[in-house]
Amino acid sequence: MENALIAAIEQRTSANYFDPAHRIAPAQLERLAELATRAPTAFNLQNWRFIAVHTPAAKARLRDLAWGQAKVADAAVTFVVVGVLARHDALAQRLAPSVQAGFMPARMVPAWESAARGLYEDQPWQQRDEAVRSAALGASTLMLAGQALELASCPMSGFDAKGVAREFGLAADEVPVMLVAMGRAAAGNWPQKPRRPVSQVLELA
Repeated sequence: MENALIAAIEQRTSANYFDPAHRIAPAQLERLAELATRAPTAFNLQNWRFIAVHTPAAKARLRDLAWGQAKVADAAVTFVVVGVLARHDALAQRLAPSVQAGFMPARMVPAWESAARGLYEDQPWQQRDEAVRSAALGASTLMLAGQALELASCPMSGFDAKGVAREFGLAADEVPVMLVAMGRAAAGNWPQKPRRPVSQVLELA
């Protein structure tokens, strides 16, 4: 029997057409977000946030900021995947559960804080790059979670980032990295488009 995760990767498509009558219950939205947070993140910073835009009024607002793309309104939900600028002073709080669980020695925390300070303090580009990396990993995991729950999805970069930040109340240290439309697929979607041969993209060193 094929591994379910491999099947999800191989079957995932970027859907353009969604069933506008389909809804996702708040509990399932929470489950999707919880699964997305299982993605890797540097130092376990977890510097991301997910805004589940699912009410008709909120979807209309977001569609206006996404070049009028119909999938924003038709999908059951469109997640605004937000990256938070990386900061070393958030680490102690983020690492505390690992220390409490007993597998991370408390003495390691200051060393991790020092390393993160060296990477991020007074380094705005590093902070932003880490925010984008974390959010992108979270978005990818979110889409695989949706695939596992038989939901179609589509990552979207076509939107007014400043407008989304303003309209949905993002903080000054938050970056709207991408949108992820998700719901039940409607007719008309293409299968997964063929990928380049591995020989063109893999180098063995």
